[in-house]
Amino acid sequence: MRRALLAITGLAASTTALVVLKGAPGTSQAAQDRPVAEAPVVPGGSAAPGPTPGGVTPSARPGASVKPSASAGASRTPGTRTSATTRATTAAPRTTTSAPKATTRTVTGPVVSYKYGSLQVRITLSGSRIVDATGLGMPQDGQSGLRSDDVQARYSGSSGEVVAKQSANLSTVSGATYTSTAYKQSLQAAIDKA
Repeated sequence: MRRALLAITGLAASTTALVVLKGAPGTSQAAQDRPVAEAPVVPGGSAAPGPTPGGVTPSARPGASVKPSASAGASRTPGTRTSATTRATTAAPRTTTSAPKATTRTVTGPVVSYKYGSLQVRITLSGSRIVDATGLGMPQDGQSGLRSDDVQARYSGSSGEVVAKQSANLSTVSGATYTSTAYKQSLQAAIDKA
């Protein structure tokens, strides 16, 4: 009976030592190269039981009473982990991913002809958000130029109505209905392309 208990205890201690020394995939080489005679330290500061010559643990001396436990190293105090649990959590690959970087791109709407000339709208997007808009090829002379300036001042730029509303649903500029309508048409086409 004593031999059976010693064999079971030795087997349990050897298995525990193998699990600790071999470790899980991805553990450091230093833990795997440690000589069997050195007892590994488990979290909590205590040394894990290791095999001794002949497969007998130090507590299993002839004449000493040995009580078999359910498994070697299974008893633990709250707040500590067994070495198998520690290995499993440290062996998991750690992946770090940075947040996707927003790409800045420019989309130009089609040229829209209207009563006073033609124009097209170019928008700049960061990710899916419009960050800038500008009217291109707008009339510059006379009354048409003034209307173009009013539309450009209201809609375009990084603080214009296009950026604020993030859509082509803009209010019409008073006195520049045709220019406003052409701007919104080219803008909507640019948004649809984006």
